[in-house]
Parts: sequence; structure tokens; C-alpha cells
Amino acid sequence: MPAEERLTELAALPATPGYAHAVAVTGKLAFISGQVAIDAAGCVVGVDDLAAQTRQALSNLHHVIRSFGADWSDVVKFTWFVLDASDIQTIRAVRDEILRPALGEVHNPASTLVQVAALFGPDFLVEVEAVVAIPSEASDV
Repeated sequence: MPAEERLTELAALPATPGYAHAVAVTGKLAFISGQVAIDAAGCVVGVDDLAAQTRQALSNLHHVIRSFGADWSDVVKFTWFVLDASDIQTIRAVRDEILRPALGEVHNPASTLVQVAALFGPDFLVEVEAVVAIPSEASDV
């Protein structure tokens, strides 16, 4: 796995609530565009339901990650864009529901959450993008 080290504890910083301060990697990286709660037919999933939208956005992101021969353990960093940052616990709960089976006891990737005034469509509540370290055996993708 190219995500070699997840820095989660530093004496000068408080403990992180479920993410790494930094992740060190080797090899090729993929920068994945933001994914929203849209299905294959182009329809919004989970209007007014942040948990449903987070699940769909992560599902879409996972499809892209898998197309590189990578998986959740290869994600180096998430960047989340939300309309209401006070809903962070909903996002964390869904993220952990999806990532925890794949990561086990390994800390989540580095993460940034930004509250925005709007996303590209009026029904979207969350968008997530990722940086992924491509496994060396999949680097010809």
C-alpha cells in the first residue's frame, strides 16, 4: 500500500477526531474531482438528507477510486464541501460506516471540511474530493 504513514499524534497538537494530520505516500497520485449525490441516471439522491447524500457521494468516489485499482486504504486526503458545517457529525458517521470495514483500526485519511455558500446544484448538500495513492501494481492505469 503506498499510503505508508498516517501521522495522528503530535505533542504540539490536539488529538484528531477521526482523521490523520498528515499521510506520507510513495508513488503515483490521483486527484479525484468532487463527487456529489447523483446516480448513474443523473438524478439527485437524497434531497434534504445529508446522510443519504454523503453515502451516494462516497459511493461515486469509490467507483472512481476502484477504476485506478485502489481502495479506501489508498485514500490520502479528503476535502469536503458542505452547506452547513454544524452537520459534521452526520458526515463523520457515514464516512466511518463506509470506511471502517476497509480500514479496520487504521486512522482515516487527512481531511479538510469547508463550509460553502452553495454547491453547483441547488439540491446538493455535500461534495467530496480525494487524493489517492495508486498502488504500484495498478500504476499502469
